[in-house]
Amino acid sequence: MAPATRAVLDELGAKGELDWTSAIIDAASVRAKRGGALTGPNPVDRGKKGSKLHVLSEAQGIPLAVAVSGANVHDSQAFKPLLLGLPAIRSRRGPRRRRPVKVRADKAYFSAEHLAWLRARGLIPRIARPGVESGERLGRHRWKIERSIAWLFGYRRLTVRYERKGSHFLAFLGLAAALVCYKKLAKLTT
Repeated sequence: MAPATRAVLDELGAKGELDWTSAIIDAASVRAKRGGALTGPNPVDRGKKGSKLHVLSEAQGIPLAVAVSGANVHDSQAFKPLLLGLPAIRSRRGPRRRRPVKVRADKAYFSAEHLAWLRARGLIPRIARPGVESGERLGRHRWKIERSIAWLFGYRRLTVRYERKGSHFLAFLGLAAALVCYKKLAKLTT
C-alpha cells in the first residue's frame, strides 16, 4: 500500500470512519492490451490477455488493500496475501488496528484451509459454501465491495490495462484506491 493511501486511511481511522466489523474480499477482471507480467488468458473473455484486480475493503466499502494478478489466477490465491497485506491503521481510541472481526467473501474463496487459517487468527469467516448457500444472503453485504470495485473502475486507466509492467498497473490501482479514500475524507470535512 502506498504511503499516501496509508496517510488517508490513518485520517479516516482517527475520525472513526472505518468500520472494522467485517472485511469484504472480491476480484474483477480487466482486458490487457499490453503487458507481460501479471497477465494471463482471461477465462471470461475468450482467452484474451487480461489481469485481475483483487480488492479488500472494510464493511462500508472503503478499499484497504489492493493487488493485481493474471486473469487466469484463481481468486482464492489472493485471499491470504490481501489479509496479510492489511496495513496497521490508526483508530479513534487505542492502538492501530489491523484486524477486522469478520471476513466476508463469495464462493470462490471457500476452502477448508481458508476457514482454518481465519479461525487460527481469531477471525470469523463468513464465506458462502458452494452448493449450500445461495448468493442472495451474501448479497446484502456483497454490494459494498461491488460498489468499491465500481468506484475503482470509474478511473479510466483501470478499465483496460495498457501498461507493460505489472508494477505500473498496480501503482495506478493504488492511486485510485487512495483517491477513493480521499473523497470519503473530503466529504467528511466539507
